[in-house]
Order: sequence, then C-alpha cells, then structure tokens
Amino acid sequence: MVTAGHACTKKYTPEQVAMATVTALHRTVPAAVPGICFLSGGMSEEDATLNLNAINLCPLPKPWKLSFSYGRALQASALAAWSGKAANKKATQEAFMKRAVANCQAAKGKYTSTGSSGAASTQSLFTANYTY
Repeated sequence: MVTAGHACTKKYTPEQVAMATVTALHRTVPAAVPGICFLSGGMSEEDATLNLNAINLCPLPKPWKLSFSYGRALQASALAAWSGKAANKKATQEAFMKRAVANCQAAKGKYTSTGSSGAASTQSLFTANYTY
C-alpha cells in the first residue's frame, strides 16, 4: 500500500491511500498478475482494514485480486485478549475471528467500520527498524 511514512505528520484518508496505491500498481504491475496480497506494514489493525476496503472500492480499474496477508494486523487484538492466560481462549478466538471477518469483507470492498473496535485494533503496530 502507498502510505505516508511513520514520521509524516499528515494523515491521509483511506480513499487517498487507495487512489495512490492503485495508481502505483497500474504503473508497475502487469494486468496478467492474478493477485496482490498486502502486508499491514505496521498500521493498526483497523487502518489496514480500512485501507484494504478503500482499495477494493477505488473507482480505477483493478485487473488483479487485491487481498491481504496480514500477520500483526490479524493478531494484535487476539494477543491482547489472550494475555497469556488459558482462561481467555474463547475471547482470543472471538477477537481473531472478528479481525479475520473484517479483512475478508475489506478484500471484497464490503467492510463497514462499526467504530466499536477494541483499543488493540486501533493501536499502531509500527516497530522502528522492523525486519522480517
């Protein structure tokens, strides 16, 4: 996704991120490529989901399937719910399913934020000098 750097003080809307992303893809990725999966890149869970949804709603032609391969942006809420305690298993599963369903909807351009996301889903997952 084309997003501003972490140190950038200007906040761009998901629609702006979507337009910049799809434009960049058109300039660099052949239409014969069947699909593109995005990483969350340190965005919060909710921001990653909102951006993916906006990308799939972008009015520009999109010859590729645009989906996600999120790790941190699927796990943060589940890990926060778990807190290392076996007793939190059900809450952990529910938190994970909530994020998985939200991202599946976003991959179809059908996600609507309820605004009731937990604190973990809106926290930035940015880690300076993060490497895979």
